Amino acid sequence: MAIQIPNRQLFIDGEWREPALKKRIPIINPATEETIGDIPAATAEDVEIAVEAARKALARNKGRDWSSASGAIRAKYLRAIASKIKERKSELAKLEAIDSGKPLDETTSDIDEVAGCFEYYAGLAEGLDAKQKAPISLPAENFKSHVLQEPIGVVGLITAWNYPLLMAAWKVAPALAAGCAAILKPSELASITCLELAEVCIKVGLPPGVLNILTGLGQEAGAPLASHPHVDKVAFTGSTITGSKIMAAAAQLVKPVSLELGGKSPIVVFEDVDIEKAVEWTCFGIFLTNGQICSATSRLIVHERIAAEFMDRLLKWCKNIKVSDPMDEGCRLGPVVSRGQYEKILKFISTAKSEGAKVAFGGGRPEHLKKGFFIEPTIITNVTASMQIWREEVFGPVLCVQTFGSEEEALELANDTYYGLGAAVMSKDSERCERFSKALQAGIVWINCSQPSFIQAPWGGIKRSGFGRELGEWGLHLYLSVKQVTQYVSDQPWGWFKSPSKP
Repeated sequence: MAIQIPNRQLFIDGEWREPALKKRIPIINPATEETIGDIPAATAEDVEIAVEAARKALARNKGRDWSSASGAIRAKYLRAIASKIKERKSELAKLEAIDSGKPLDETTSDIDEVAGCFEYYAGLAEGLDAKQKAPISLPAENFKSHVLQEPIGVVGLITAWNYPLLMAAWKVAPALAAGCAAILKPSELASITCLELAEVCIKVGLPPGVLNILTGLGQEAGAPLASHPHVDKVAFTGSTITGSKIMAAAAQLVKPVSLELGGKSPIVVFEDVDIEKAVEWTCFGIFLTNGQICSATSRLIVHERIAAEFMDRLLKWCKNIKVSDPMDEGCRLGPVVSRGQYEKILKFISTAKSEGAKVAFGGGRPEHLKKGFFIEPTIITNVTASMQIWREEVFGPVLCVQTFGSEEEALELANDTYYGLGAAVMSKDSERCERFSKALQAGIVWINCSQPSFIQAPWGGIKRSGFGRELGEWGLHLYLSVKQVTQYVSDQPWGWFKSPSKP
């Protein structure tokens, strides 16, 4: 039975609203290349209306409805959203699988994490109440000082297509927990489940304008949102090129931004590993989400002593990966999200070959799949540090390989990149792992694993992978403004100026 794609409009001020220019964008199933529906295409006119709705939501009832309400009140809404998402888990997982191409087992797990994210930030919203007016110890007895943590205001949240609803939750949940009003602009390549989040908000009675959802093209909707003078902060997940443009636009207004951008993360495998375990984590680190993860450990740096045996096992594991329609049972690699991504990845592979690299496995469409944007798990060897495939983010199921002989050489290879999101080190030597973790230039380091993420732990990068930390308490702080309040409490005059004599 075909999955029915809901026909939605933009979500503004608590209601469905037709785009001002009445434009829509087709939804393409990446597994079949068929058009299965469409989404509304917002433009600058819709952004204007959404920003106004968000500002009204902050000010309504002098802020008591949302921005100045207790964290406990906001927590009730966040938990209600989590509950509704759990109720619709199976449906949402299927919608996301056919929209993004991710295997159904993955999207099912992602929806669980979405609900967990809203529940987690509900707890942090409640915790904010106890932290308000936290006293500051001062060296002067005639003053008292405390801190208020207040919502930063209206926030623009621009997200990517590889984890459509989960990436939205990573931003929406802490923004709402902090008391902000938000405008979410998901990627036009996978927006279905983000629009269903709007339906969830209607069901739980979220106050109008607190969350607005605008689907549409980046240039037509994302750009005017990022540059809008009445948007107080922008949080963006996506490419480094787009992140740079958002940062430039925000700079004109001295507007804060947080950026979670691209990556070219290394996985360093030392000679003392359990090879089977290390091979599986290597596969997981690059082929999860069809290779479309900003933190994917796409550069394998393996010790020369075990390289031949490791590669032999790696190719056997790749051959065993089930590449199929994401709805098929046991699928572990589905299609990439769009024709544009498909062609871009194949061009990366072609360029690598022209530069002298060797495709040791994969490199094209699986023989059993005649349509859809499918690319085999691909392993590229004979790679040098100057090659494009080694230096640039592919964002697909492509792993490139180099070998090393010493720890110093491995570290130099690992850190020789413009990016700094994730990095993994595999070794049974705990002291080496600790030493290497400190030396790796990355915001996230995994030891004897790759890609696990937890809502409680900070997520973000350095260098051209961006700045700011999502998740955990760090994610909440992105949407809070800290205000110092200091009071003079002495009965005595300050006495700095000489008092004029009294008449």
